[in-house]
Amino acid sequence: MPFEPPPSTWNLSEVARDAVRRDPDDDLVAMGADLVPGTLLQAYRSGLFPMPSGDPGDPPLWFLPRRRGVLPLDGLRVTRSMRRSARTMEVRVNTAFAEVVAACGDPSRPGAWIDDDVLDAYTELHEMGWAHSVETWRDGELVGGLYGVAVGGLFAGESMFHRARDASKVALMGLVDLLVDRHTSSRLLDVQWSTDHLASLGVVELTRAEYAARLARALTLPLPVAFDRLWAESRTRWRSDGV
Repeated sequence: MPFEPPPSTWNLSEVARDAVRRDPDDDLVAMGADLVPGTLLQAYRSGLFPMPSGDPGDPPLWFLPRRRGVLPLDGLRVTRSMRRSARTMEVRVNTAFAEVVAACGDPSRPGAWIDDDVLDAYTELHEMGWAHSVETWRDGELVGGLYGVAVGGLFAGESMFHRARDASKVALMGLVDLLVDRHTSSRLLDVQWSTDHLASLGVVELTRAEYAARLARALTLPLPVAFDRLWAESRTRWRSDGV
């Protein structure tokens, strides 16, 4: 199992419970706290996720969307183009985490929001076994991928990128394959907000209350075997290297 960090000194769980109970109109429900591992995990376990509020070092913003985008694991729409592209790519997991996050945060991308604070925070979560990258490679070159946080039966997707046609979609196909097991119907693949593009892939929306109920169930589940095995293998490698 991943390392459990010290608990957060902040009470984001109560913020999330209050937002579900009152259902305010704004997706933004809090500002402040920090991005240390304990705070991030408490947030994800409560249904929140952070976004930068300005310059690096500024306190983060915390969101709990009124309409939450989730992808049913049996609902991914795979086109013929995606299948053709998948045949030309290799899907890897956790072999280039920092590169994936950096590519997602490329400032030349429209709407880029990932800053150094986010990169550092999620890299630390990755090193503790909580954050993962799913990557697409072609001819030895990283051409796409996504990253997110896995807690029990929740996979909270954060961002994705592509440098080749369908490369991020193939990474999503790979992620769904990793999450499919005997707990498939109760696992939760969270994409934060739905868009027309994500809806075309099968993403649906849940209310805050619906999401909270699904999340509570998902958190009782074990990690997908693939992520648990990868974490165990990485620890074995580090020990063999004397770490």
